[in-house]
This record gives sequence, C-alpha cells and structure tokens, in this order.
Amino acid sequence: MYACVNPFAPLGNSAAKADAHSPLCDGHGRVVRYLRLSVTDRCNLRCAYCRSEINQKFIPHPKVLRYEEMARLVGMMASLGVAKVRLTGGEPFARKGCDELLHLLHSRFPSLDLRLTTNGTLLEPHIPLLRSVGVSAVNLSLDSFDRATFARVTGRDLLPDVLASLDGLLRAGIRVKINAVAMRGVNDHQMDDFVHAVRSMPVDLRFIEFMPMGSGTLWGPETFWPAADIRAEAERRVRLVPAQDADSEAGPARMFSVEGGKGRMGFITAVSCHFCNSCNRLRLTSDGNLRTCLFDDREYHLRGLLRNPRFDDAQLARVVRLACARKPIGAELLKARKKGAAVAAKQMVGIGG
Repeated sequence: MYACVNPFAPLGNSAAKADAHSPLCDGHGRVVRYLRLSVTDRCNLRCAYCRSEINQKFIPHPKVLRYEEMARLVGMMASLGVAKVRLTGGEPFARKGCDELLHLLHSRFPSLDLRLTTNGTLLEPHIPLLRSVGVSAVNLSLDSFDRATFARVTGRDLLPDVLASLDGLLRAGIRVKINAVAMRGVNDHQMDDFVHAVRSMPVDLRFIEFMPMGSGTLWGPETFWPAADIRAEAERRVRLVPAQDADSEAGPARMFSVEGGKGRMGFITAVSCHFCNSCNRLRLTSDGNLRTCLFDDREYHLRGLLRNPRFDDAQLARVVRLACARKPIGAELLKARKKGAAVAAKQMVGIGG
C-alpha cells in the first residue's frame, strides 16, 4: 500500500518558513520548476510496463479532480515558480473533454510551457487544437515500429493510429519526442527500425530503462536492458555525437545527434545511473495526490483541501512547500529496495507517466 502523509506535520527546518515569493525548493537544494499532471488513470492500452495483468481498479469518478480544480492547482504552482506543465495519464484523451482543459490552461496561463504525453492512438483529431493552444512538445509513447511487437506490448493492434498521429504532429510543426521503454527480449532486436526513425524524421527518440514500478508488470532482470548496452547496439549501426545543446531542455535524457540523420537519439538511465541531483519536478495524480518522487509512494492529499472552502491558494501553496521539503533522493529508494522487488507499489498508470 502507498502511504498518505499529513502535510501539516512539523518539519523542523527552514523550509516551513520559506517566503511566499521564494522558489519552490526541496530539502536537498533542488528547485522545482516542472509539474507532471495526470489527467486520468484510464487508458485504452494495457502496456506491459505500466500496469499489471490483473483487473485494474480505476479511480471512482467523484474522486477524480475536475478540470477547474486542475487549473486552480496549476495556477497555484505557477505562483511558486513552476514554468512547465506536462499533461499525462493514463491516456489524456481517454478522458472526455480533455480539449476543455487544454483551452482552459492556455487562456489562463498563456506564457506557460504546456506539453503533453500520449500514446497517440486517440491523438490525431486533436492535433489542430494542440497547435492553436501552443503545446510546445508532445512525448509520444512508441515502444516498437513493428506491428506485432506493438500489439504484444500494448495489448492492442493500434500501431497504424499512432503512426498517423506521428505524421500529423510533424506536419503541424509540433516538436516530437518518442519515448521507447527498452525491454530485453521484447524490442531489443529492433534497433534497425529505431535508427531508421531518427535518420529519416526530425524527432528525439529516447530509450527509457525499464523501471521496476508496481507489481505484476513485465519487469524482471531478464527484461532489463541497460542504457550502456542499448547505446552500444545503436552505435553498431550509426555514429552518435553528443548533442551540443544537451542541457536542462533534454530533461533526464543524455542526447546524441545521429550522423547523417534528421533526428537525435537519447538515453534515460532511470535505473543504472541516476540523475536525481537535477530533478526539478513534482507529480500530481488525477485524484489529487501530490507525489514528490516517482519512486516514493508517499503522497499528499490535496483534493480535500481544494474542495474545502476554508482553504485558499496561499494555504495550498504552504502545503506544497512542506511536501516538497520532504522530497527524497529517488536513487536511495531504488538502492534500498529488496532484490527483484518493485521500488514503488503503485503502478505507472495510477501515478502518471
């Protein structure tokens, strides 16, 4: 079970006394500028790394944040210095009216760096909207360009829909990052396809090491494909040159230009080589729980405070500051887990990708 923490418990440090206008800073000196907001825990795919094979219990509708509540939280976070918000899920467009949220955020916070993570299966009709509201980049989850492998990983034969969305995004001039979860014995024999993609398309293709999130997924030592091995496999086919602009814009990915190609290739070493010192993000689940670290199952309930008329945004901000002050070093949690066990009990579909 994941833990619910009292956000009002005393901290015993200076974080509780932070000035209302000071940066949102955790106990390790890391400044938070980025919020990942899960729109829903519903998804039309059943990806082997995101959820278990057992029956999924979805969040009851009354417990899911309303769009107006999400917008209020985004505004409060923006007042604390959060400049980038990524909508995620589940699959954002699996929730009815997701377009409404995009319009709402754009109208209220026009300077916000608004981004989206999607599986692409429902995306194509919404691409004109993404462009009109200024979505700056889309992360497209795409673990294989092979139709049979795609169906095996996701449980659905919907690769043509994803590729149509990819083409549509590129035609619209929207920046695309392809996220591929690297799995030995699943997509490790498809490097030719991945290399072809970055040679022929102006995309950032990032391999993400398979993380042990939640029980009942496909994760195991036999499916873990470390980034060093992935890179070596790629370099048998193409020359990779460290990207000149490999800065905070790349996030946790170490990016490489592909010689003779239009795109870039990157590696996110979530397990083999942590990047916790540069972590600048918080996560908000679709039922209103603040999660300060992906690997930490402690969550801070904000939904009840949002729906309590006695709590204003200043009080909400104080709660977020107190929670942020307890933000841990995820690599320490990963190291401390029992061998072969999941690092967190909650699965990715319930947290937000």
